[in-house]
Amino acid sequence: MSKEYDLVVLGGGTGGYVAAIRASQLGMNVALVEKDKVGGTCLHDGCIPSKTLLKTAELHREFANADEFGLDISSVRLNLEKTQKRKNNIIANLYNGVDALLQKGQIDVYKGTGRILGPSIFSPMPGTISIEHHDGEENTMLSPKFVLIATGASPRGIEDVPVDGTHILYSYHALQLNTLPSSMIIVGGGVVGIEWASMLQDLGVNVTVVEGSKTILANEDKEVRQEVQQQLEKRGVTFFVNTTIDPSTVVVENNQVSVELVSEDESRMLQADKMLLSIGRNPNIDNIGLSNTNIIEKDGAIVTNDMYQTKDTHIYAIGDCIGGKQLAHVASAEGIVAVEHMTGNNPTALNTLHIPSCIYSYPEVGRVGMTEEEALKEGYQIQVGKFPFQGIGKAHIEGDPIGFSKVITDEQTKDILGVHIVGKNATDLISEAGLAKVLDATAWEISKTIHPHPSLSEVIYESALAVDDLQIHG
Repeated sequence: MSKEYDLVVLGGGTGGYVAAIRASQLGMNVALVEKDKVGGTCLHDGCIPSKTLLKTAELHREFANADEFGLDISSVRLNLEKTQKRKNNIIANLYNGVDALLQKGQIDVYKGTGRILGPSIFSPMPGTISIEHHDGEENTMLSPKFVLIATGASPRGIEDVPVDGTHILYSYHALQLNTLPSSMIIVGGGVVGIEWASMLQDLGVNVTVVEGSKTILANEDKEVRQEVQQQLEKRGVTFFVNTTIDPSTVVVENNQVSVELVSEDESRMLQADKMLLSIGRNPNIDNIGLSNTNIIEKDGAIVTNDMYQTKDTHIYAIGDCIGGKQLAHVASAEGIVAVEHMTGNNPTALNTLHIPSCIYSYPEVGRVGMTEEEALKEGYQIQVGKFPFQGIGKAHIEGDPIGFSKVITDEQTKDILGVHIVGKNATDLISEAGLAKVLDATAWEISKTIHPHPSLSEVIYESALAVDDLQIHG
């Protein structure tokens, strides 16, 4: 026999469990299938644990500079065991919270690997879910009206580079370190690589970043990525851009990893205690039964429309498994759109230009909308307002007057095209800019919003004024 549901969600990560909760709120009878723990990569192996460790690194850096605040601290020493314990406690508390929310929504959670079956005695259409339980129990069959695929993604490897979890790592291995290495090679200068570089450098690790592109953080505004690299270099991080590693030269010997770096100009050998691979993530869509459906794949990801329907219109897909912006908050928003569409609530399609993205390095980065380069490429005549934290009193109080806010507007309509913040609390400050984008605001409207003094938010106010060269403190 097969148990019937209105919706079965494959994957209990941030996108999956949020979609399940919203579907329950809308009156659907929901089942969620998860092979491990609900919460997914973000809660257990990504966002939450990495940001927890970044907070420890931030405090380590600030205490090391406590003399600037008139505090005499003789020494600062990391207790990694306590740090890991705190991280694990935070994960456990949040996991219990997610579990309680699913129970509150009366969502049935099945532990195991779910696969989509083709047409059968259970359904004339593909979509029946067979759950393979890892404890050896007989497979469970679920018959839903709708299916939502939210299976996430996994770290991308490099062919012929053996990731052993001890010397050559993915980020989830690094999150479990019991002792810090003295040196680390980070392959990949994207968001994850830069966050790890910042964290490890603050904790006393000698960090080298190797990036194959001509610049780190290739998707960010040029001035932002230059500022981030400059600040990291000041703290001791070494960068090799437009440089790749030769996989055939990777050797682990005497608890050291050595590898040859290859660039247009030269080759050189590099050695460190460990090497971290952070070159992106691949969608988890193998072995979930897609061959039993009409679902189309492109570049290793599931293809959907703007309501997240696949070619089999009763099967939806969201999050990292469809490519695009692989961010937890994006997966959640996509999940809400998908289930509201299933229930006939006519949701508005997501506008990618309204989605904020954040980098939790030091300095932090927050961004919404277009970069300057993207706006020019799209043919806009632009005006740009830029204001440094150096001119903001609260930044000096915080002992952290580095970075800036940058507002890019359409010269003709005055609408905001993009906002970029690099500096203290940028990942929180960017939400104001996100609201401005949603409301189709102008820089003038931001400048007419009274910002409290002293506050870091004044940097947005000043950069909005600077669009018309009317900044007060600069």
